[in-house]
This record gives sequence, structure tokens and C-alpha cells, in this order.
Amino acid sequence: MTTDIRRFGAEAIARAGGLIGEGQPVAVPTETVYGLAADARNAAAVARIYAAKGRPDFNPLIVHVPDLAAAEALGVFGEVERALAARFWPGPLTLVVPRTSDCPVASIATAGLDTIALRVPGHRAMQALLAETGAPLAAPSANASGGVSPTKAEHVLASLDGRIALVIDDGPTTAGVESTIMRVRDGAVEVLRPGPVTAERLGEASGLPVTGVKGADIVAPGMLASHYAPGKPVRLGADAFAGDEYAIGFGAVAGEYQLSARGDLTEAAARLFDALHAGAASAKPRIAVAAIPREGLGAAINDRLSRAAV
Repeated sequence: MTTDIRRFGAEAIARAGGLIGEGQPVAVPTETVYGLAADARNAAAVARIYAAKGRPDFNPLIVHVPDLAAAEALGVFGEVERALAARFWPGPLTLVVPRTSDCPVASIATAGLDTIALRVPGHRAMQALLAETGAPLAAPSANASGGVSPTKAEHVLASLDGRIALVIDDGPTTAGVESTIMRVRDGAVEVLRPGPVTAERLGEASGLPVTGVKGADIVAPGMLASHYAPGKPVRLGADAFAGDEYAIGFGAVAGEYQLSARGDLTEAAARLFDALHAGAASAKPRIAVAAIPREGLGAAINDRLSRAAV
């Protein structure tokens, strides 16, 4: 298979819509990372996502929809979920809710669970593709499973060239890390995966306490312990670098790749996966990353780095 790259526009969206109608996945940018999108109602199409990524079949996928009304056709929303959707959608927040009794999403997309992970993306390319297809789109990150998530079209090609038909190129993504995933459980907001929407913002918007994951079951995307791996050892919290380490710096700790010289966590998040891609492509056998503060968006950055280092 030859992988075609097309700049975002009406022609690219029409081509992508045609491929999705044929049951083929296509790579498309969102505000978080590039996703590998297919019709979530088509089990064979979703299976092609898994096949292209080499993804474990017990890891569920996020289903993208254009708005809250479309989300409520697939999942059961309570008062808190609606309030969070009104506050953060479109945007980088994924809500895990029970499937509706007549939910048309293929069970392979939810890994056989009775819940579904839903998001309304804010990126123009994904919204255009949703409008073109009229379908809910299952779309994990557009990379080989376990590898570094793609924030540029060339990152997609690095692991999926020849395995998918099309990449829509609309430049670098802005958030740089995947969406926050959460569910409401036992009177609290449970953060299943940290992301751009921080625990503090979730607590403020919901009026509920915010907790981490309770238990070890895989109930949402991105919960595997080893993930985002660049294929070589990764050392975290470095304040200096060895000669055989590809140095990823932050703040006052300078490196070959600087996440943010001014110590800006938003800038660091947007550049994180690009830095890991650069480290993976370097001739040096190891990667080392400067310490990143854990407050706010730093929680999501450290979550991704800890999985990369496993």
C-alpha cells in the first residue's frame, strides 16, 4: 500500500471520507495528536485500525463525535457529564460513560466493555471529517502501538508508512499530548489518564472531588503501563547528561532538544512527542529527560514520560 499525504482542504477531506466509507482508516490531526480514524460502527474498519497499529485488542478506543447531541446518542450522560461537556467541549476531554442500549458502535471499538469513551474534538480537520462522513469516528493515535504519539504528519509516516492509505497534513498539533480521560464514579471525578484538562479544572467545573484511577483494570485508552516507548532506554529527572544520552532539556537544564527554555509546561507538552521522536531517531543509544514539575499540565507530561521509560 502507498501512503498518500494531502494538505488539509476540501479535496483531502473528500478523499478521506471516501476511504472511511470503504472501511479504511485514515490519519487526521486533532488538537491533541494525529489520530487514525475509521467508522466506529464498522467492526471490520475498526479491526483495520488495530491491525495497522498492532494494538492490543483489550485496549478500547476513543470515539469522536461532532457535538454533545451526537455523544448522547451513543452514551448515557448524567448531570455532571453534561456540565463537563458544556465546559470543555469541543476540546481535549474524553468522557467515559455507559453505552446506550441501542449504541451502534461496534463492540471491538470499546473492547467489549459496557462503557464508551467519547470526545468532541476542536480541530477543524477532524470536525470536517466528521461532517463529511456523518459517522462517529474511532481514532486512537496514528502510530504503531506502544510507540511515540504523532504530533506531525511526518511522525505518522515514521511508523505507519505503507500501512494506511492517507494522511491529512494540517501542520503540528497544538496540545501535544492526548486528551484527559475521566469518568464519574462513587461521587467523584476519576481521572483515568491525565491530559490538557487538569484535575484542578475538572474539580472546579464539576464541584466534585477528583481522584486518580482506582484499580488496575483497563477501562479506557492509554492505561497500559508501558506506552509511548521510543525503542531505547529513557532516564527521567536528569540534571546533567552523559555523552551517550540524547539530551531533552527543560528550563535551566539545556539539552539537544529543548522542551521549553522558559519552563513553560504548555510549550513542553506541545513539543514532548516530537522530542521523543528526535531521541528515537538519534544515533545515541539512550535518552535522558530533564525534570518536569508535576503540577498542572506537568502531571500529563510526567505520565507520558513514565510510560515511555518502562
